[in-house]
Amino acid sequence: MRRHLIVRHATEYRYSEPVSFGRHRMMFRPRDSHSLRLLNTELSISPAPESIKWIYDAFGNSVSYAEFCDEPATSLRLVSEIEIFHYEAAQPTNLLLESARRFPFAYTPDELPDLRPVMMVHRPDPDGTLAGWATRIAEASDGGTLSVLIDMLETIRRDFAYRCRPKAGTQDPAQTIQLGTGSCRDFALLMIEALRYLGFAARFVTGYIHTPAHTNVQGGGATHAWLQVYLPGCGWVEMDPTNGIFGNRDLIRIAVARDHTQATPLSGSYIGPHSAFLDMTVSVSVMSAEAETSAA
Repeated sequence: MRRHLIVRHATEYRYSEPVSFGRHRMMFRPRDSHSLRLLNTELSISPAPESIKWIYDAFGNSVSYAEFCDEPATSLRLVSEIEIFHYEAAQPTNLLLESARRFPFAYTPDELPDLRPVMMVHRPDPDGTLAGWATRIAEASDGGTLSVLIDMLETIRRDFAYRCRPKAGTQDPAQTIQLGTGSCRDFALLMIEALRYLGFAARFVTGYIHTPAHTNVQGGGATHAWLQVYLPGCGWVEMDPTNGIFGNRDLIRIAVARDHTQATPLSGSYIGPHSAFLDMTVSVSVMSAEAETSAA
């Protein structure tokens, strides 16, 4: 299935007095792939930066840097708009190697050097809360690799309450388990670290989610987070524990990273008193191009 979509991501910072702006780092532009074709992209920044430079980071993500002159202002507004074809791709689970169909399994010697950094648990688990939670799910499954993944996906979707949390930061997985609530990035990090504990290679994904009016989908109106897990023969497979999605349905991938701190959509600094900062507003809309044309 192909969808023609327009994503508009607007961020505005407001200050009580004029301030100058330091470098701002942006991750708004997706990469072309067999599941996403980038048709057009526009980036509007006010006040206008002195220059914008583009790079690829260590994971091949497209990153841009805005450099500003010293002219002070009381607000900074950044608006990214991308037009894409999004292709819903069936998960190639029939390509899963026979040696990996039962859990646990081992990655091949050729893959292991590249996967090892995303197989290491990165968050503290002093009381074994995460380890115990992950082990219980694995032991309760029928022993199939796909069953372990789907059972964990459905457990998070069923047992945890979604809470939109606009403040920066991500809960440690053990904290999410204890609270029983979290945001999309909390659930993504929980599943990533739990899968890593079980020996899977997993990485963080940031992007957007299409939320048609007739669906009950969480995470719209802001950036969204989910994960990819590497399966021998299948490659990187998308999983969204917030919505129980196994595959890329409605998910618009912008960037992947080993850790969520490496996939921040927007970061930067300003030069002025700390007290000058008033607030930040973020709005994200994902619309079909047909609906956008009708609205116009």
